Amino acid sequence: MIIEYFHASKFGNGARVAEEFKRLMEAKGADVNVHHIREASPRSIGPADLYVFSSPGRIGKPIGSMRRFLKKINLAPGTKYAILTTESAPQPDKKTGRMPTEEERTRWQRVRPMMNELLQVKGLEKVAEDHVLVTGMKGPLEEGWQKKVEDFVAWLSQEA
Repeated sequence: MIIEYFHASKFGNGARVAEEFKRLMEAKGADVNVHHIREASPRSIGPADLYVFSSPGRIGKPIGSMRRFLKKINLAPGTKYAILTTESAPQPDKKTGRMPTEEERTRWQRVRPMMNELLQVKGLEKVAEDHVLVTGMKGPLEEGWQKKVEDFVAWLSQEA
């Protein structure tokens, strides 16, 4: 299996997730090429069995450079893709100390839904999606993040 992994890591969290993904998938026999989107051309992406896209969230959306990259991507309809994002961990309300409910988080956190919309309008086929939480603006990643990536890899391995 050949996998092309595109990330838009700004503070290195997404790059760490991408390298862990690569390490685990290569241990299962896959060939994984990891690219930062600023070093890749969305119009000339190499052939692969699966494309993985990763973006950090900014104010509940994928960062602008990733949105532009996905809008310009040129892949055939039916191409398989997966999304593995880095998103802000929920924080308690500063006045009340109350944590947001899952419903509130879903309303505010639109990173994965927006990325899916941009890819599915082109006819691409989603096979998996997940996220890793970032505990602060610049990190670190949540405790146990490697296990989340391992579970994501296990899921993709079953689907292949």
